[in-house]
Amino acid sequence: MNRLKRYRIALIIVLVVELLFTSCFYIYRINAGIPDSLKVYVGDDSSFDFSVPIEADLEGSIEALNISNAQKRDDGQIHFSMRQPFTVTSAQKGRYRMNLKLFGIFNLKSISLDVIDNLELIPCGNTIGIQVRTDGLLVLGTGAVKTASGLEYEPAYQILQTGDYITGINGNDVSSIKKLERYLNNTDDDHVTLDIRRNDKESKVKLQTVECEDGSTKLGVWVREDTQGIGTLTYISPDGHFGALGHGITDSDTGVLMKIKSGKLYNTEIIKLIKGSSGSPGEIMGMILESDSEMIGRVENNTELGISGTISDNVDISEYKYGSLPVGLRQEIKKGPAVILCQLGDEIEEYNVEIIDIDKGSTDNKGIVVQITDERLLKKTGGIIQGMSGAPIIQNGKLIGAVTHVFVQDAAKGYGIFIENML
Repeated sequence: MNRLKRYRIALIIVLVVELLFTSCFYIYRINAGIPDSLKVYVGDDSSFDFSVPIEADLEGSIEALNISNAQKRDDGQIHFSMRQPFTVTSAQKGRYRMNLKLFGIFNLKSISLDVIDNLELIPCGNTIGIQVRTDGLLVLGTGAVKTASGLEYEPAYQILQTGDYITGINGNDVSSIKKLERYLNNTDDDHVTLDIRRNDKESKVKLQTVECEDGSTKLGVWVREDTQGIGTLTYISPDGHFGALGHGITDSDTGVLMKIKSGKLYNTEIIKLIKGSSGSPGEIMGMILESDSEMIGRVENNTELGISGTISDNVDISEYKYGSLPVGLRQEIKKGPAVILCQLGDEIEEYNVEIIDIDKGSTDNKGIVVQITDERLLKKTGGIIQGMSGAPIIQNGKLIGAVTHVFVQDAAKGYGIFIENML
C-alpha cells in the first residue's frame, strides 16, 4: 500500500513538473513571437495577425490612432484583443506604449507602437572590401614567453582575458601594435600598468615585463589591431548613409564582436567563387582595391545587426538600377517568392529565392529563412556563400531584409535579417 502511495505521489509530481514546463515553454513562445516594437507608417493600414491569447492596453489618443475592434476604456486607455487579426492606422507620427496581458490577467511585457514616416532606401548588392581598425588592441589570448635565461613565464595569465581591449600603457596611447612594442622595448621598468576595457568598463591592470632571448621585452599576450574581409552592401539611404552585412564583424580567432575605431569600404575585384556544399560553406574570393578613387564609404558602427556609416562623395547612386524602394516592415513580409541582389562577377544580378519561414518576433539577424531557387545561382555557388552577407532581399517591390547566414548543412538555405532591424 505504501509503495502504491509513493508511486501515485511520484506520478503526480512528474505530471505537475511536466505541466509547469509546458506552460513555461508556451509562455516563452508567445513572448518571443511578439517583437518589442511594432512599426507602422503614417497614413497606411498595417495589419497584424499574432493569434495569441493576449489582451492589449494602449496609452494614447484613439482619435490619433485607429485600431480595428478597439474600445476606449474609462481610464482613457485603448483596449483590444490580439486573438484576432487587427489593423492599425494613424494620420500622424508618434510613439505609444502597449501593455500586454496573457489571457487578459497576467502581465506579459510592455512594447512600443511606433508610427513613423514612410522610408525609402536604395538596394545595392555590390561586393565590398571592408577594412576596420579596432578601438584599442583586441586581446586574443595569453601565452608563455621564454626569458634570456631559458625560463618560461606567462605574465598575463588570469589577468587579461580574450575580448579585452588594451587602450594604454603607463598612461601612454597604444593604438597600434608597433606603439606597444616600441614602448616595451624602450622601458626599463619591471612592471607596466595597462589601461584596459572589458565589457565596456575601463580599468587598470599591472603586468610584469619579460626580457626575451632576442633582447625584446614582452607581456605574453596576443593582440590584434585590425581586420579585413569581403561582404555585400545592402542599402544606401537618401541622406548618404549605408548599411551592410546584416551581422557584425567578429574576430576570426575568438568570435568576439570587434569594437572599431575606424574603417573603410572599397570596391573589389572578384577572383574566384568557391561553391558551397553540405558541411562546407563556399566563399567569394576577391581583391580589395585600396585606393582613394575606389573607396565607397567610411565605417562608423559595428553591431550584431550589421555595419553602417557614411557613403563617399564619389559614389554614383544612379548606377543602382532599382533606384529608391519603399522599406517593407516585418508584418508585410509573406512566405513565398522574393529576389536577392548580389554581385558574383562584373555586374549586380537578381536571383530568385523563396521565403520559407518568418519569425516576426525576431530582434536579431535571423528573422527570415530563405531558400535559393534560382538555378543560375545554384550552379555558380551551390547556394549562399561567404561574402554574400548583406545581399538585399526584395519582395513585392519593397526592400524587406538582407541575407546574413548560410545553413552549413544545406547551402541552398540561409537566414536573413529584417531591414527594420538593420535600421
